[in-house]
Amino acid sequence: MGSREVLGQAARLASSGLLLQVLFRLITFVLNAFILRFLSKEIVGIVNVRLTLLYSTTLFLAREAFRRACLSGAAQRDWSQTLNLLWLTVPLGVFWSLFLGWVWLQLLEVPDPHVVPHYGTGVVVFGFSAVVELLGEPFWVLAQAHMFVKLKVIAESLSVILKSVLTALLVLWLPHWGLYIFSLAQLFYTTVLVLCYVIYFAKILGSPESAKQQALPVSSMTDLLPSMTKSRAFVNWEEAKLTWSFFKQSFLKQILTEGERYVMTFLNVLNFGDQGVYDIVNNLGSLVARLIFQPIEESFYIFFAKVLEREKDATLQKQEDVAVAAAVLESLLKLALLTGLTITVFGFAYSQLVLDIYGGVMLSSGSGPVLLRAYCLYVLLLAINGVTECFTFAAMSKEEVDRYNFTMLALSSSFLMLSYVLTRWCGSVGFILANCFNMGIRITQSLRFIYRYYRKSPHRPLAGLSLPPVLLGTFAVSGGITAASEGIDNNFMNKPD
Repeated sequence: MGSREVLGQAARLASSGLLLQVLFRLITFVLNAFILRFLSKEIVGIVNVRLTLLYSTTLFLAREAFRRACLSGAAQRDWSQTLNLLWLTVPLGVFWSLFLGWVWLQLLEVPDPHVVPHYGTGVVVFGFSAVVELLGEPFWVLAQAHMFVKLKVIAESLSVILKSVLTALLVLWLPHWGLYIFSLAQLFYTTVLVLCYVIYFAKILGSPESAKQQALPVSSMTDLLPSMTKSRAFVNWEEAKLTWSFFKQSFLKQILTEGERYVMTFLNVLNFGDQGVYDIVNNLGSLVARLIFQPIEESFYIFFAKVLEREKDATLQKQEDVAVAAAVLESLLKLALLTGLTITVFGFAYSQLVLDIYGGVMLSSGSGPVLLRAYCLYVLLLAINGVTECFTFAAMSKEEVDRYNFTMLALSSSFLMLSYVLTRWCGSVGFILANCFNMGIRITQSLRFIYRYYRKSPHRPLAGLSLPPVLLGTFAVSGGITAASEGIDNNFMNKPD
């Protein structure tokens, strides 16, 4: 498959992912606004911070490295060995679920059962739902490798919609159930998601013509199960080594990505109610960035990994592929910069208005507007980092990934300490300031790699970060006008009768 064909498939995957993220975030957006009117912010804080952190940490540690390793490299691979490697995510997920569940129940502060009932059940069910989702991992990777766009859209859309409907009905009819509501909805979501992938592949592989038309490397459902033969190793050891490298990196990246939640959870710098407010503002602030850049990062990581070869210098690879990769990277950087600047300029002025419309006085008063304004700046850095790391992780060799891990280790330690210090000093906004520092360092590391990668070639993809002075001036004027407008509105609203 040529680089331009891969680019076309990646673009379709990114566009479908974008639509999917729009649907997810809009549903979550409406659902949170609905929940805030029926449940306490303490329950929202426990679910969105404590239990979601348990679920995401289990999944991230169990599968992220396997996903990156098994979606990288050449198209000519022994898929039976790759599938065997992917099935190892299940016992790994069981281990992490049990270990983290014990930590959540025995070592962390347990909320007041009168305020947040059924906490223990929530921990058990959220951990179990992560293991259930891992049962579908081989199907997910096979679908991603062959870019089954419709399958991903249908499976994830259906599961999210059904989960949201179930949550809304239970909140409306049985609000006294507390965490039972979210536990049942979470388990229902992962079950539906896995069943969608299993049923799809069962249907495709049940028809030999369909399987041949899709060019699948398996011919029956039993081929997707773990298998052992005397003629070859159980797994591809090169993939296993790459997985281990990515595992070390993913462990650190998880700390950096969810660092503020770990600090909130383990150091108790905010009470459960404040955690709920912070999480709502955090989700609202990252809405546009995640809608646009998360599907782009996931899809174009696959594109760069397929087009570029990890162990070769850019000058030793097929120059057409290198040129296409450079052009795509430059366009993505420009898109990230323009979108991030737009969010920063207009989001700063209208943060209080947005929070007042969304959650009422509970969000628009106190630290809410300051949090959202700081998050607008963070979104700019988040957008650029997503694109630069997308390319960097796809192009790095195994040795470079290992060296990068040491940098991530130092960054993780400094980030956690900085989060704690800034939060003690200036409250919950300290989390966002620490994240900005974190993203700035990560962007710098990625830009250095990209510069070195293309240094000996005629391509300069980093030109995508350079904007015309006229455009920068337009952003500056727009920011000044919107800030002045907000100041006039606030003075008018606060003026005594």
